[in-house]
Amino acid sequence: MKTSLRKWLSPFLVRKRRIPMCGILGLVGHPDSQVGNTLYDGLLVLQHRGQDAAGIVTSDSRNISHRRANGLVRDVFRLRHIQALQGSMGLGHVRYPTAGSSSAAEAQPFYTNSPFGVSLAHNGNLTNPEEIIDTLLERDHRRINTGSDSEALLNLFAAEIQRSINGRRGGLDALSEEDVFRAIRAINETVEGSYSVVTMITGWGIVAFRDPHGIRPLSIGTCEIDGFTETLVASESVAMKALGFERERDVAPGEAIVVRMDGTRTSRICADSISHTPCIFEYVYFARPDSRLDGVSVHGARLAMGARLANRITDEYPDHAIDCVIPVPDSGRIAALELARELGVSYREGFVKNRYIGRTFIMPGQAMRKDSVRKKLNTIRHEFEGRNVLIVDDSIVRGNTSRRIVEMAREAGANKVYFASAAPPVVHPNVYGIDMPARHEYVAHNRTTEEISQAIGADWLIYQKLDDLVESCLGAGDTRLANFDCSCFDGRYVAGRIDQAYLDSLEAKRKDSVKA
Repeated sequence: MKTSLRKWLSPFLVRKRRIPMCGILGLVGHPDSQVGNTLYDGLLVLQHRGQDAAGIVTSDSRNISHRRANGLVRDVFRLRHIQALQGSMGLGHVRYPTAGSSSAAEAQPFYTNSPFGVSLAHNGNLTNPEEIIDTLLERDHRRINTGSDSEALLNLFAAEIQRSINGRRGGLDALSEEDVFRAIRAINETVEGSYSVVTMITGWGIVAFRDPHGIRPLSIGTCEIDGFTETLVASESVAMKALGFERERDVAPGEAIVVRMDGTRTSRICADSISHTPCIFEYVYFARPDSRLDGVSVHGARLAMGARLANRITDEYPDHAIDCVIPVPDSGRIAALELARELGVSYREGFVKNRYIGRTFIMPGQAMRKDSVRKKLNTIRHEFEGRNVLIVDDSIVRGNTSRRIVEMAREAGANKVYFASAAPPVVHPNVYGIDMPARHEYVAHNRTTEEISQAIGADWLIYQKLDDLVESCLGAGDTRLANFDCSCFDGRYVAGRIDQAYLDSLEAKRKDSVKA
């Protein structure tokens, strides 16, 4: 963009980017169905992936209906809203924000009326959004109205569709699957970063596609209703199980799947270079344990994490004198269960979780997270008093939650408090859609394990080795995966031009001082 044009347009350009980890749904139902209620039920199942905002858009043969707002799914949608969502196909989205303010304008799915009316829901993070936004403005005269890279992705898809049909008569009937595949190939050649996407073209069908690295998860399933094959696309397979769909498979990296309103389905790989490396933190923390992502059982992976941690403890602390293993609910529970079994010590539930407090990891701002820990967890004194306890959590990022948990264990009368992390030390930012804070906010930043142990107040601390984490996930399913994106642990970024300048810019946006 020319300097003068950029200066004139500066009030309209993105100032703060949003990097959301989210849950997405796309559904083509029976022609006589109203899919609003099904999408609502699906979003409830995916609520763990985002607690900041929720949205649904539906379509019949001509029109769309939509509802999106800040809040939990049950708060955003009342019965009247669901009844107003007319149509046999639609998209759903839950959002968790990671930088900047939580604006209702950035709730998804996003919509643009040209061409035909296109909606989009996105999970991931684009690492070159400024380039995309500049190109859209100069070449296609499309202006992005929010700080969301998802809106940029929507307009890029819509612009590519428009280019395919320019000068062609017939309106929506002239749009073909080939046009869509060409558009997504162009996206894969232009966009950098992570993106699992579901789009809806009003009155035509839905399109699901995934970046060539398959960083963020996306699955597809079907259900037979009166001779019609309904198709559901979802971030996690657990949504299919809950909605009565049979999981078919994962959407492949670089693949685009078109499902027309009449139920017909076409797919194609729309990228020349494929390297399947899903984000390993999905298995550590984010995904539900009853999900299966890219052939890997989340539950099985977490069991293996616990077993390998037990082996480390046996090797490094053979005289550990642990009386019982206590998990941090909920994501530390499965690893803790298997760890206790392997060590031959008692597994005990020592923390009671308030189910009405959200996940502290995804809360913006340090003050909010600190305030929530004691509201979220309470101790059962009987399980701690006079015992040497090993507390197991999925990971340690900032360390503040871990420190408070150790304090609560000591207040409950624990003799010794040991701490185990099912993941290795987090020392690098995750740039692909998980809000891990600025590097200096990591408790592991420039600290040894002993120094981290002191920082959280534990008598000793043990981390998972990265090789053991990778093997835990690879061994938990029938999968041909060669590896995972482990960038938050090893600093190796599989997609995008991630240099120091980019990381410095990201850190400035993510630090707690700029969050709400």
